[in-house]
Amino acid sequence: MSESVPQRIAHLRGEIERHNYQYHVLDTPLITDAEYDIMFRELQTLETLYPLLATPDSPTQRVGAAPLLSFAKVVHHTPMLSLNNAFNDEEVRAFDARTRETLGVNEVEYSVEPKFDGLAVTLIYQDGIFVQGATRGDGEVGEDVTQNLRTIRNLPLRLDIRQLAKPISFIEIRGEVLMFKHDFIALNREQVDKGDKLFANPRNAAAGSLRQLNSRITSSRHLSFLAYGAGAVEGFTLPDSHFEQLACLKKLAVPVPQEGRVVDGVDGLLIYYREIAELRHKLPYEIDGVVYKVNNISQQAQLGYVSRAPRFALAHKFPAEEALTTVLDIEVQVGRTGALTPVARLTPVFVGGVTVTNATLHNEEELRRKDIRIGDIVSVRRAGDVIPEVARVIFERRPVDVREFNMPRTCPICGAQVTKQPDEAIWRCSGGLFCPAQRKQALWHFASRRALDIEGLGEKLIDQLVEHQLVHTPADLYKLNLQALAQLDRMGEKSAQNLLGSIENSKQTTLARFIYALGIRNVGETTAKGLARHFATLDSFMAADETRLQLVPDIGPIVAQSISTFFAEPHNLEVIAKLRAAGVQWPEQAEKAVRLLPLNAKVFVLTGTLISMSRDEAKSRLEALGARVTGSVSQKTDYVVAGAEAGTKLDKAQQLNIAVLDEQQFLQLLSTNEMSSTAVYRKVMEIL
Repeated sequence: MSESVPQRIAHLRGEIERHNYQYHVLDTPLITDAEYDIMFRELQTLETLYPLLATPDSPTQRVGAAPLLSFAKVVHHTPMLSLNNAFNDEEVRAFDARTRETLGVNEVEYSVEPKFDGLAVTLIYQDGIFVQGATRGDGEVGEDVTQNLRTIRNLPLRLDIRQLAKPISFIEIRGEVLMFKHDFIALNREQVDKGDKLFANPRNAAAGSLRQLNSRITSSRHLSFLAYGAGAVEGFTLPDSHFEQLACLKKLAVPVPQEGRVVDGVDGLLIYYREIAELRHKLPYEIDGVVYKVNNISQQAQLGYVSRAPRFALAHKFPAEEALTTVLDIEVQVGRTGALTPVARLTPVFVGGVTVTNATLHNEEELRRKDIRIGDIVSVRRAGDVIPEVARVIFERRPVDVREFNMPRTCPICGAQVTKQPDEAIWRCSGGLFCPAQRKQALWHFASRRALDIEGLGEKLIDQLVEHQLVHTPADLYKLNLQALAQLDRMGEKSAQNLLGSIENSKQTTLARFIYALGIRNVGETTAKGLARHFATLDSFMAADETRLQLVPDIGPIVAQSISTFFAEPHNLEVIAKLRAAGVQWPEQAEKAVRLLPLNAKVFVLTGTLISMSRDEAKSRLEALGARVTGSVSQKTDYVVAGAEAGTKLDKAQQLNIAVLDEQQFLQLLSTNEMSSTAVYRKVMEIL
């Protein structure tokens, strides 16, 4: 490497932030995700090896940090004021008349932009580097959410000051944190998959995500930032118009709305309002109106403030988007993970720019809470401008012949039993291996790297296999041949042969991988390994009742019920039998061998970053020696391995007097035990 380490780190940071801007702000990526990941991992590695070179403005800081106990308070340098609202044309005309009268002019030039429906924040940059961010709070004092703001990909951690003679010594940038519509849809899909409560709209999702005490959760939520102005500035002079100030921020790599412009007079304001109202549903983010600001900064100062709101600005709000209709019926949709969602079939009604005929009822608990019945007159809204939902029942107009709806106890798609666990609101189909609604998800999970690891069988190919009715269950994968694959798009002979070879190789697996590949609810990779160790054979595992299942470490009544319900479905058993008949096999695990392992039944927790190996590698080596690796520290934990930047898990271990190993001690423990039991180690490594 011709560059020095500091030079290489600086180069990587610059390139990564450049590509972040291209991808997240301009939506014109210049490199593939894989190329980006290689650069990012190299930077992470260098910063781990040379911690003194790690800085707060590094793009690696976007992944989140250790959870906070609470948010600190921040006093704003300049108050974050709210805007007065207008709800009709007359109020806008009155605003313009007052503005012209105060300024003594016949016509005012305004800067206009969409009104984001997000969470207002202020960003502080010193010498071009982001150092602090806070929520609006009461306008005078907000909450310090700096760690969470660092995770937002389009928020610059360092301003692009290359065209400036010197860095801006200090600047406040005001804007909104919001969630784009496509990210909101993806987040709610994840919530459904996990059986968690859905977010009502993108604003609630953004606000809840930004105010997480654990910034790693914020990092996973795909928030965005858009600036709407600047506050205090030192060492730099901003232009004397609001619109040009936004253009200046854009040159500094700060994202600003693309829909803003300058208009003249009240007629220009109202024309813009109607244009944005028409465009509203095509925008990538949710808005609830438009904002008018006197464009000239000197005129803004002349107009001043009243009642904690500026006289020079006004928010023109859109009317609420709800409409009344009738619930014709309530049906159930089955999602790709087996979640059952009640859906209201409605008399068609125009709301939110589209004709709505269906509306989600989320789950049975929500349906009961709102007391929605077939035949009811209801108010429907487009939650988050995306998902139509029933907002409320108009009880005073309830017909006498309304009918209550009851969730089915068998899947409407495949007939399998549906179950609901005590801590969830979602009913789920138990026919995971054969239910048509879950077919693609079941196949994808079965073929995934940590399951049967069928290389080349990705989501797009699975889509084709299902749509051409070549595969109905995972067992059908082992019936595929060249002739069948040849009819698929972009599937040449070599690609087909490679896929068939990968499918053939997947027949030789392990019991733990096979159990995980079945996709049993609540049975993850670690649980599958524990089950394989305990029962040693598939037949013994399948025959176990709930009482016996709970004898396995970390298996409680909920997981035991999920397993029992899964094997109670004859069709699941049929698919498993076909898989075994197709040649899927594994060496039957010898329990005695496991019990001879030096770390058998010892419980480890990994925290922080290890320099010598990844966390996955550390986990695999421990498990190969018989240990169990868990995610939380408790009285049952035997050892905590603490790498760099270890967090609250280390604190808890010290409180409970649990043995803590640093990286050197951990490597010594691995080396000693692997050398002292080589024969057993090799035997179990073959099995696991």
